Amino acid sequence: MIGWCMNDVNIIDIIRGTTVDGPGFRTSIYFAGCGHRCEGCHNPQSWDFDAGRRMSIDDLMEIVEEEDFDVTLTGGDPLYHVDFVISLADRIHAAGHSVWLYTGFTWEQICGNPNLSGVLGHVDVIVDSPFVKSLRDTDLLFRGSSNQRIIDVTKTQSSGCVVEWSRE
Repeated sequence: MIGWCMNDVNIIDIIRGTTVDGPGFRTSIYFAGCGHRCEGCHNPQSWDFDAGRRMSIDDLMEIVEEEDFDVTLTGGDPLYHVDFVISLADRIHAAGHSVWLYTGFTWEQICGNPNLSGVLGHVDVIVDSPFVKSLRDTDLLFRGSSNQRIIDVTKTQSSGCVVEWSRE
């Protein structure tokens, strides 16, 4: 199911002006569909690929441009719609905004999968790994469990090893 191309996808929700899915005010776009099914997931209604409503990149860009915030792609798991995500991220960058992406896949899984790895040149930060209930930590910044990493994609690609994002 990973890697197919679509003109539109199901979106569960769009949260405008949130501060919990990355630094500053952001527009968070919640994609429908997730196969990870993490125990204790805070958003299990997002697992259903048919949930939400169909939206195109143009539909989403209207909201992004109206809000004029940086953008977080979350869900569900946006990487189940990787081709759509790449096109959307390119449009978001062209509009002058950064793109964070939350996924239950690990960095290593993304890099090792030709269908997923194409996203790496199109997003700024990836919050990787499945939520693990036993590692839940409400004091963590922008993530739910301690196994999850906030990865600076550009720095990681240039250094060859995972470089975690930090407020500079």
